[in-house]
Parts: sequence; C-alpha cells; structure tokens
Amino acid sequence: MPKWDVVCWTTIITACSQQGHGQEAFSLFSQMLSEGFSPNEFTVCGVLKACGEEKELRFGRQLHGALVKKIYKNDVFIDTSLVDMYAKCGEMIDSRTVFDGMKNRNTVTWTSIIAGYARKGFSEEAICLFQVMKRRNIFVNNLTIVSILRACGLMRDSLMGREVHAQILKNSTETNLHLGSTLVWFYCRCGEYSNATKVLQQMPLRDVVSWTAIISGCAHLGFESEALEFLNEMMEDGVEPNAFTYSSALKACAQLETVLHGKLIHSSANKSPAMSNVFVGSALISMYAKCGYVTEAFQVFDSMPERNLVSWKAMIVGYAKNGLCQEAMKLMYRMRTEGFEVDDYILATVLTACGELGWEMDPSLSVACSPVDPFA
Repeated sequence: MPKWDVVCWTTIITACSQQGHGQEAFSLFSQMLSEGFSPNEFTVCGVLKACGEEKELRFGRQLHGALVKKIYKNDVFIDTSLVDMYAKCGEMIDSRTVFDGMKNRNTVTWTSIIAGYARKGFSEEAICLFQVMKRRNIFVNNLTIVSILRACGLMRDSLMGREVHAQILKNSTETNLHLGSTLVWFYCRCGEYSNATKVLQQMPLRDVVSWTAIISGCAHLGFESEALEFLNEMMEDGVEPNAFTYSSALKACAQLETVLHGKLIHSSANKSPAMSNVFVGSALISMYAKCGYVTEAFQVFDSMPERNLVSWKAMIVGYAKNGLCQEAMKLMYRMRTEGFEVDDYILATVLTACGELGWEMDPSLSVACSPVDPFA
C-alpha cells in the first residue's frame, strides 16, 4: 500500500464523517496525529462534523481550543463547522459566540445557526436571523428554508410561513420532496388543513415523511377519518409506513373508536419492524382500551419487548376507564416494583374513574400505589 499523506487521511476521515461513522473518524484522526501528521483545514472540518453528529461536545471543545484558535483563526469553513458543531450539540450560546465573531459568513454559516435555533425551539431567534439574511440579500438554500419553516411552525407564525412558501414557489423549488414535506407539517401545525392537503396533492413524489406529516397532522387537528384515508392512499402508493405513521393512525382509530381499522393497522404493523417500537405498542394499547377491547390491549402490553411510562399509563388508564379498577391498581403496584414512578395523572385518573363507579379501594393497594413513599 502506498504511503499515506495528509490528503489520504483527510479523505478517509471526511468520508467516515459524512457517512455517519463518527467514532471511526475520531479513531483515524487520533492515529493520524500519532503518526506525526498535521491536519489541514479540511481535516478539521471533517472531525468537527463528526463531533456534531455524535454530540461529542468535549472533543469538539478540545479541537476548538487546541487547533482552531491557535492555527486556523478566521477560516470561514472551520468557523462555520464550529457554529454547526456547537448548534448540533445544543450549545447555542457557544454557537452564537463563534457566529458573531466571524469576519466573513456564507450561506452555510447562516443556515447552521438558524437550523440550530429551530431545533432547540428558539423560533424567534431563527426568524430574526432569517430576516437579516433577506435584508442583506444572502442566498437562501433549501436547508435554510426547511429550518425557518420549522421555526414558523413551532411559533404557529402562518404569516411568515406563507412568505417563505411564496419564495419557494418563486424559486420553482416546490417539487423538492423535503421542502414539500416540511410545508405539509407547517400548515398542519398552524391548523390549516386545507393548505396542507393542497401542498401534498401538488407534490409529484411523496415519501414516508410527507405521508406521515399529513396523517399525524390530521389526527392532531381532529380529522381522524381523513387521517385513515391518507394511510390507505399511502399504502396503495406502495410507501411503507414507519413507527410514527402507525402510532399517528392508531391515535385516529382510538378517537373514532373504530377497532376494525385498528386491527387492520395492527396486522400491518406486525409485518414490519415498527411493531417493536414502544410508541407503536403504546398506541395499540390505547386504541384497544378506548374501543373496550381490554384483553387485546393487555396482550399487546404483555408482549412488548420494552415499556416506558407511556405504555404503563396507557394500560393502567385503559383498565380504569373500562371499570376494571382492581386490575388497574394491581398494575400500578407492578409498575412501581419494576422501577417506574406512578405520577399524579395516573393516580388521579384511576381514582376518578373508579370513584365514579363507587369502587372501594383496598387500603394496602392505596399505600403501595401512592406516588409518595409513606416511609420516607
């Protein structure tokens, strides 16, 4: 094998970083340094990208202090990588400090910090920076638009979102799959069902993300029947639902109390990896319990490879609301023995539902299921 140089090391490190193999990138970078090679700016950018993807904040800070501040000051590409790394690690103050200290910025720099603010839910900051971009006539790419639509959706700022949509139409990028899916999500988030469906229908191609956006949006907005119709269309188009699609559709079934549709979805999920997802299992429990099929709900609960607070809550509340108070109390006790805390919502729901039935609680179960330790 020919002798490696900095270019070879940088190429393989960057490839690992771009393909999501961050730990391999770190290992190769350490090996590169141990063999006496000095990284160039492209090497540093590749490693910083891996730090952001792997949330390796400590290593990213070390790299920033050891190399960037001393050797690569005022390099727009490295500074942009730092902005992105800190943003992806959730450190928006550090990201903004680097951003504000830059003498030159490009579209990727602006997009990195806007995307970071949007991911963290700091929508006002994201929108403010986007407006500065527009005033300065800085080129806006698709990722910038996706990030600002996310910020607008979180704030339910339909006015700004519509302006962005108009810009998409003006730039003839409405056929972009990622943009279309984000627009569907944005309009659903703002409660504009008709605009969401219009965008979906105009998309030449639709993937699992776009279908899931409209299905979850419909379920959230109270258009449960429409959500199930879209699920049928999705499957007729040959698009495989994911775990989030199934859980959203099952929530619609629960609201409609249509166990027939729920069973069909259960059958479909059983044939996919989504069935092992804890949120799909929890949604199935809620659907069956809401429809009065408590035995089926418990079968799902009992067969789950893992359970979280949502699963326990769904089964316990399902028992209580179907009048099976003794079973609800016993499951609350089991929940505590398996290391989960019974929260106020579960206890209040069970006590209210069972109290309305005139059910008298066993005092020993009452103490065992209390969220407050009586011996503390």
